[in-house]
Amino acid sequence: MDNVYIGDIELVPFNFAPNKWSKCEGQLIQINQHPTLYSLLGSRYGGDGVTTFALPNLKDASPIPGMHYCISMEGLYPPRN
Repeated sequence: MDNVYIGDIELVPFNFAPNKWSKCEGQLIQINQHPTLYSLLGSRYGGDGVTTFALPNLKDASPIPGMHYCISMEGLYPPRN
């Protein structure tokens, strides 16, 4: 999973998030730990927008049991055209 954009969401066939990824389960993240991802997501999925933001909650959205959506916590910044 190299050369991915920060904030990419992928469906993975295993029960863990790969290195530099996190499961999309609505968890709160500290803005100061992931300011680049916050610049893309903002507080649209939750958090106070001052110290925390939330990842999307896709726990129950998997089309196949046992698979999970994960979001890239690091990567290339997506270009804006």
